[in-house]
Amino acid sequence: MEKTTLKVGTIPVPDSAPLQVAIDRGFFKAEGLEVQPEVVAGGAVATQKLLGGSLDLSLGAYVGTFLAQDKGAGKFKYVADSYGAAPGAFVIMVKKDSPIKTVADLKGKTIAVNVLNSVSQLTAEVQMKVAGVTATPNQFVEKKFPDMPAALENGQVDAAAMTEPVITVESKAGGRIIVDEMTGPTESLPIAGWFTTDAIASKYPKAIAAFQRALGKAQALVAKDRKIVEETLPKYTKIDAATAAVISLGSYPTSLSETRLQRVADLMKEYGYLKNDLDVKSMILLPPAS
Repeated sequence: MEKTTLKVGTIPVPDSAPLQVAIDRGFFKAEGLEVQPEVVAGGAVATQKLLGGSLDLSLGAYVGTFLAQDKGAGKFKYVADSYGAAPGAFVIMVKKDSPIKTVADLKGKTIAVNVLNSVSQLTAEVQMKVAGVTATPNQFVEKKFPDMPAALENGQVDAAAMTEPVITVESKAGGRIIVDEMTGPTESLPIAGWFTTDAIASKYPKAIAAFQRALGKAQALVAKDRKIVEETLPKYTKIDAATAAVISLGSYPTSLSETRLQRVADLMKEYGYLKNDLDVKSMILLPPAS
């Protein structure tokens, strides 16, 4: 291999579980790789670190990476899928005594999202359109996921687009789910995968292929056994074992699908997130045939 140590950006959320499983079970070591995980604040930070050379790969939400590619920030390659939408894993919530009862009631209300122009905002806009109301950019405000329950309770925002474990936290406080963001046009929407730059992929093809093989083994395990995810989450997140056992998890796809990822790009174009048509095929690096 051209390189035996890979620095990989990770985010302490369920999306990253396969990477931790591959580390714990020695799948990378068996390929002759040492993977050094580095926690990053989000996809935007990961993108800059990849372009700057301080990371070799990273977890990244498809919406954010497609935006960066569209804006000409760089050329990126996804090497593995990681996380997809599933019922109950991405929802819009309001506090217990909120007058908001339906999605239509969100018209003109402030909605917290973890990052502006993210998958949470995009899917909120889609669900509002389905309900017959038009979302406006100024009604979305950035709040970190852990800060959302307090923001709801003290009235800083009217609603919040949440993921686990924050959904469970707010539910225990009596919060109500207004809508599952991943239904109808957004059902089973791809969320995040592992990506790198075109330059890194070209420079280290054997190392990237080894990463794909090792991660693929872990992905296959977590895709069919939730218990593995539950046991792994407390190792790299602040989710304890009791919470891990009850939270709603997304899906763990076992292959990169051009058709599935194109859905995300097309939805982004439809809602004005992308200026140009994006052919995601150019951003997918499939593992070499064995």
